[in-house]
Order: sequence, then C-alpha cells, then structure tokens
Amino acid sequence: MSSDAPARKGYRPGALEFLAGALLLLIIGQRWLVGFFDDPALQTGATIFVSIVVQALPFLVMGVVLSGAIAAFVPASFWRKALPRRPALAVPVAGAAGAILPGCECASVPVANGLMSRGVAPAAALAFLLSSPAINPIVLVSTYVAFPGEPLMVVARLIASLGAAIVMGWLWLRFGKAEWLRVGPRDHLTGDNPWHTFRLTTTHDFLHAGGFLVVGGLAAAALNVLVPQDWLSAVADNPLLSILALAALAVILCICSEADAFVAASLTEFSLTAKLAFLVVGPMVDLKLVSLQVGTFGRRFAFRFAPTTFVVAVLASVVVGWWLLT
Repeated sequence: MSSDAPARKGYRPGALEFLAGALLLLIIGQRWLVGFFDDPALQTGATIFVSIVVQALPFLVMGVVLSGAIAAFVPASFWRKALPRRPALAVPVAGAAGAILPGCECASVPVANGLMSRGVAPAAALAFLLSSPAINPIVLVSTYVAFPGEPLMVVARLIASLGAAIVMGWLWLRFGKAEWLRVGPRDHLTGDNPWHTFRLTTTHDFLHAGGFLVVGGLAAAALNVLVPQDWLSAVADNPLLSILALAALAVILCICSEADAFVAASLTEFSLTAKLAFLVVGPMVDLKLVSLQVGTFGRRFAFRFAPTTFVVAVLASVVVGWWLLT
C-alpha cells in the first residue's frame, strides 16, 4: 500500500450524538434524579423551565426549518434584483423583507455578508440582518402565543424592531465608512446539493439555538426562584432600570428569537415595555451575534455597530412601549 494514500479518518461523534447520549442518560437515571427535586423551590424552577422549553420548542423547529429552506433554495441574487437601486429606498424594503423571508440570528450575519458580496448595498443588507430574526412570521406567532392577553405586544415588537432596523440602515448609509466593513466570501453551511445544504443548516441551527434555549430557560427559572422577590421588585418598579436590566439580560442570554417571547413572558414582575426591550434587543445585539460580526465583518465594524444598535433598539422599545403598551 502506497505511503502517499490518505489516512482513513476515524469516527468522531458530533453534537447530535452527544445530545442523544445525554438524553439517554437522563432517561436511564430519571428515578435517581427525581430525588433532587423534593425541594419546593426546585420543583417550581423545574416547572418554569419545562414550560418554557415545551412551549418554545415547536416554534424553534419551525424557525430553523424555514431558515434552512431559505439558505438552501433562495439564491442571494434574488435580493439584488428585488431591491430598489437607490440605497435610501432599499433600506426600508430590505427591512420589511425580514417579515417575508425569515432567518435565525445565527444565519443573519453570513446571509448579510453574502448579500454584500453580491452587490447589495451594505445599508440594505444590514437592515435585513437586524429585521429578519426579529419580525419574521414564526417570531410574531410565538410572541402572540406567549402573550395571549396582550395582542398589542406583537404589534409593538413588529414596529419597534422594524423601526430600529431601518434607522440603523439609514445611520450606516449616512455615517458608515467602507474601511470599517470587511466583506468576504459567503461563509455558511453548504452541501453537495440544495437538499444536503438544507439538512446541514437545519441540524446546525437547531442544535445551536436549542442550546441557547436551554440556557435561557434555566436563567429564567433561576431568576424566578433564586433571586429574592424584593430584589426583582426593586428593579421592576424603576421604569428606566427595569428596561435597561432586561435589555442587558437579552444581550447576555443569547436566546433564539423564535423562543425568547416565552422567557420574557415568564418575567412577570417586569412591565410590558421592559419585556419589549428584551424582545427587541435580543435578536439584534447579543454576545454570539457580536462575536459573529467580529469574525465576519471585523472588529472596527462590530465595536461601532453593536453598541449603536443597542441604543437604537432600547430607544425604539421605549417610544413604542410608551405609545402602545402603557
């Protein structure tokens, strides 16, 4: 046998195998684990966590399936043909298109990079980057289900998110500089054919977003159980502090937008406007998105774009919340 022959790679388990193994261990050890939940506080926390995950999971699945279909079957050239030639007009059109062609936060950065590399104006691509994970149909329906007694929350989320995305696009058009933005080849999961790409993308996005959903559910349960109620009440009773607190929490938790409404709805101590800030900021500015922006567009872009987006998203939440939710 020739020494030049490529070495055969051994089998390496991936994220899906690890997830299946963890679920198997939970099933086998469920009787042993039940004893840890005799404490009433733990039982309450477990109930909150399970209710969040169970309610959010169907919307998460629908969201990643739609995102995978778009990545596999909708060419980036479609956008260049569909958008107006004038960037100032292309920005609101691209922002509104987020309601038609949804995508998750994880895919929004490489998709925007692909749009720019194919000739779409950066301002329009950035407006789509911000709006797509925030106002797509799956997100709006999940928000309606999470807030059954507050239908205006869906309208408020749509208006505030779309408004923030359009404003950011126009701000980049007016003040952005080409040297701040690094546009490279489209970096996304690509298979041998569209169906292979669809399978790779949906599997990756589900495992990635599902992990953040679990983290978000655990954080919401911990806030409701471990943090003293008088502390939460003190923050929640201060209108400005409550808004900033939930906006900052959205940045840290990195919850998928298809599931974040259920986490927000569980924070019962906080006002609707503070919850709106959580829902508007999260899909636009969180730690994983900032890291993706740094890796794709460069630090000079991300360290300017992300803080500005945070401020614009919070201001949009305050204005729309005062208008519709108070």
